[in-house]
Amino acid sequence: MKSLYLMRHGETLFNAQQKVQGWCDSPLTEAGKEQALAARNYFQQKNIHFDHCYASTQERACDTLELVIGSQTYSRRKNLKEMFFGQFEGASTYLQPKGPESYESFYVDFGGESGEEVRQRILAELTDIMTNEVESTAIVVSHNGAIFYFLQQVLPENTQLPLHLANGGFMKFSFEQGVFTYLETMNPIEKLANFDKVD
Repeated sequence: MKSLYLMRHGETLFNAQQKVQGWCDSPLTEAGKEQALAARNYFQQKNIHFDHCYASTQERACDTLELVIGSQTYSRRKNLKEMFFGQFEGASTYLQPKGPESYESFYVDFGGESGEEVRQRILAELTDIMTNEVESTAIVVSHNGAIFYFLQQVLPENTQLPLHLANGGFMKFSFEQGVFTYLETMNPIEKLANFDKVD
């Protein structure tokens, strides 16, 4: 059985400014860097080592992964990118439609992707990664929307899907005989803050 740690990138400038950020990019904030380092500390404390490491080709994902894994080598994959929002890229988030069902086809009319396009590419990419790697544990840094569309396909029907994974948070899955099984969700920066309060 193999393990996948699917992580969202740390907070970015556009996240903080509440701007639409799909294929466009912006740098990690100081908070975003701290989130990535909290994940690094968590993995070190739990003695979790990655046989293979992947990030979307977007700077915010690569920068997050580099803070998590240090000098370990990794691969960049385009199909791990966030949803493309077309003409809405860089706009204020208040202009976006509300509710995940609105995202299914709304952006197509503005040059963006449909929900189904993202679903197909993210599931195919993660399945390819986990199928073709011989060793057991992989970390992948991707994006909130892409992760949401992945969850739609691998969680049991009627599961309440989380609309947001915290920046720097991750989900752990097992992978066996082509099937992903959800195991847990972790937000390392929150866990670190709670640990500090106890001490």
